[in-house]
Amino acid sequence: MGIGEIIVVVIVAIVIYTVYSMQKKSPDKGSSSSGQSSGSQGTPPPGRAQPQDRGLFRKKGYAKWVGGGLGWVFGGPIGAILGVALGTMFDGMNAGKYAYQGTPRGDFAMSLLVLSAAVMKADQKIVRAELDYVRSFFINQFGIDEGNRLIAMLREILKQDINVQDVSVQIGQYTDYPLKLQLLHYLFGIAASDNQFHPDEVEMISVISRYMGVSEADYGSIKAMFVKSAGWAFDVLEITVDATNDEVKRAYRDMAKKHHPDKVASLGEDVKKAATEKFQKISAAYEEIKKQRGIT
Repeated sequence: MGIGEIIVVVIVAIVIYTVYSMQKKSPDKGSSSSGQSSGSQGTPPPGRAQPQDRGLFRKKGYAKWVGGGLGWVFGGPIGAILGVALGTMFDGMNAGKYAYQGTPRGDFAMSLLVLSAAVMKADQKIVRAELDYVRSFFINQFGIDEGNRLIAMLREILKQDINVQDVSVQIGQYTDYPLKLQLLHYLFGIAASDNQFHPDEVEMISVISRYMGVSEADYGSIKAMFVKSAGWAFDVLEITVDATNDEVKRAYRDMAKKHHPDKVASLGEDVKKAATEKFQKISAAYEEIKKQRGIT
């Protein structure tokens, strides 16, 4: 069980316990009549909860604040964001708004949720193409049921203000480097989903990359896979256009080793599949250079 799962399980467990405890303090249906007879003019006895206090936790939406506070304690800025989202969903369940069961799995999914929201909000608007891209990705990578749960959480996270620096630093501290590169590839996919790259979205990904601790060269390589320029293939391989053929071949071998899907295989087949697309783009860049130069 990853840290993300532990955070979510602890938050949900404590929120449920808090709700249960507060409900126990409220008068039950069977005691309402006796409570009225014990005090003058229907006033409940001292020490008993007022009738209007019944369901106070639910009506006031306190669950999201409990979840956010506990999430921060157990999981820093990311835990706080997820805690508020889950708490809000818990309030929604009481109102019949959600039918949330279970918890999302893995640190990868947790990071995807928060960073997805940050990029989608960067240009001050959320377009349908971006949401469809994220939904399709989550369902393809994590299955229909879990994908839908993640999307439900994403909708709540999108309503929050996100401290991108703190979140990115936390991800950088606890995420392996190959997975950081995979996260960047995914984020550029969101930015490209509406067939245009808004400068604010690209800048947001650049900020995320920097605070996660990704090198400028690696960031530029992944960016070149999406934002094409005349020398995009060379940028992908992190070389200049005047590199020799031997340097091109060596660069491809190095990049293939750095970005090979097996680097994230320990995180599960779902993440490995996503990494394969990035690997294919590196191969495509190499083939493009070979075609230009007639390299065999």
